[in-house]
Amino acid sequence: MARKKRGRKLDAILLLDKPEGLSSNHALQRVKRLFDAQKAGHTGALDPIATGVLPICFGHATKASTFMLVFDKSYQAKIHLGETRTTGDREGETLDTVDISSLTVEQIQSVLAEFVGEQMQVPPMYSALKKDGKPLYEYARQGIEIERDARPITIYSLEFVSYEAPYLIIDVACSKGTYIRTLAEDIGSKLGVGAFIEDLRRTSVAGFEGDKIYTLDELEAMESKDDVLLPVDAALQDVPKIKLNTKESHKVRNGQVLDLGDYPSEDLIRMYDVDDQFIGVGEVKQSTLYIKRLMV
Repeated sequence: MARKKRGRKLDAILLLDKPEGLSSNHALQRVKRLFDAQKAGHTGALDPIATGVLPICFGHATKASTFMLVFDKSYQAKIHLGETRTTGDREGETLDTVDISSLTVEQIQSVLAEFVGEQMQVPPMYSALKKDGKPLYEYARQGIEIERDARPITIYSLEFVSYEAPYLIIDVACSKGTYIRTLAEDIGSKLGVGAFIEDLRRTSVAGFEGDKIYTLDELEAMESKDDVLLPVDAALQDVPKIKLNTKESHKVRNGQVLDLGDYPSEDLIRMYDVDDQFIGVGEVKQSTLYIKRLMV
């Protein structure tokens, strides 16, 4: 006899304001217990020192997390100039310090402008990327340096907020796969003074910008927690939508492709039935609708 899953079946998304000092997985487990959910996952881990938007997906929403990972993100970063550290953030050991007394705002703004646009970035050793099934940070803690290939990223905007030595604050809008600690180190290197991340806050992800995000303390104090949950398709509002008739919906639910006739190709498309129920995500190629992921 199969074991009955603990918790309740819940299909939704929660926008968590991840606290500092907690790993994304620990934050996820606390939220899962708070909502007594059978199944939950997060999209795009934040380092323990980082705070901000961490979408928590329950039930069928975990199927949408794959698509959310490819969306753009925004951050506010507090960068410590004039010092480099082993981990690229304040938790590492100091490697070198440089006098920054002559550094000007004009110099900083000029360098920041150079980082806007498409570029190649080498992922940091202190990251969750894996080599032979083991995260790079585990090698780094053993003093082992692994060669990493540079990867294409895009910095859409990099705005100067303030500078009060040694702290530079910037707002960054970037593509998936961008490491802000590496960006900070590269900025410091370009300035010739070195740098590391002092504080980092993710301000938006997967189109969730301006939406209310909730702290663990706020959630624990709520009587009706479900009121703050978002529907499964909330993260895909920028993806084109198609409404299928009853026959088409039946075919899609059974894994069949659809001939849409003269329909423009789309990378991704949201599929709904006649009752406007979200069915899943598809992809249109040469007027044929292929199923990427069903949400029912």
